[in-house]
Amino acid sequence: MLDRVRALRAGGGRVLIGVAGCPGAGKSTVAAWLARALDPAGERAVQVPMDGFHLANAELVRLGRRQRKGAIDTFDGHGYLALLERIAARTDSTVYAPEFDRRIGEPVAGAIAVPPSAEVVVTEGNYLLDETGPWPEVRKALTEVWYCETPEPLRLARLVARHERFGKSPEHARSWVAEVDERNAERIRAARPRADLVIDFERLRIGRPEA
Repeated sequence: MLDRVRALRAGGGRVLIGVAGCPGAGKSTVAAWLARALDPAGERAVQVPMDGFHLANAELVRLGRRQRKGAIDTFDGHGYLALLERIAARTDSTVYAPEFDRRIGEPVAGAIAVPPSAEVVVTEGNYLLDETGPWPEVRKALTEVWYCETPEPLRLARLVARHERFGKSPEHARSWVAEVDERNAERIRAARPRADLVIDFERLRIGRPEA
C-alpha cells in the first residue's frame, strides 16, 4: 500500500487517498496507519476524516434525523466536497479541516491543519463510493478510494463496543447497530465494486474489488 501511494505521488501533485467501508470495518485505523507510515511527523502526510462533516446534533433534531445519525443525509456532503477540492488545489497555504469529537458527539471546526508541505492526504468515510448527491464528485476529487472489508462478527462486535464506550447501554448499543448502522452498511457494501483497491482483513489480502 505504501509503494502504491508513493507511485501515485511520483506522478506529481498532491495525492488524496480515500478509505471507505462499513461502520466498524477499520477505516480510521487504516487511514491513521497510512498517514503515520508515510510520515510520522505529520508534515508530508495528514489524515482528514469525513466524520468532521457530521451535521450538528441540534440540526439533526431540527431535521428529524437525530435517531439515525450516521446515515448519508446526516452529513454535509457538499461541504466535504468543497474541502477536498480546496485541499487538492491549495498547496500554497494551510487548509484547516474539522474533526469529529466522539466525547461530545459533535464536529469541531478548524481542528486539523493540512500544511503546504502535505504531499498525501488520507481521508476515510462511509460514503466515498456512493453514487447519489455530491458523492460522485467526492469520488472524482480523490486520487483513489480503497475499501476495507472485515469479518462480520468482528466488525459488529467493534461497533457495539464503540457505542458502549461513548455512553450507550449494551441494549441500546445493540439496537443502534441493528437498526441504524446495518442499514447504512447495506448501502456502503453495494458500492464496493467501485473501489480501486480492496483490503480484505479476513484473508489478509489486497487486490481488485472483484478479487
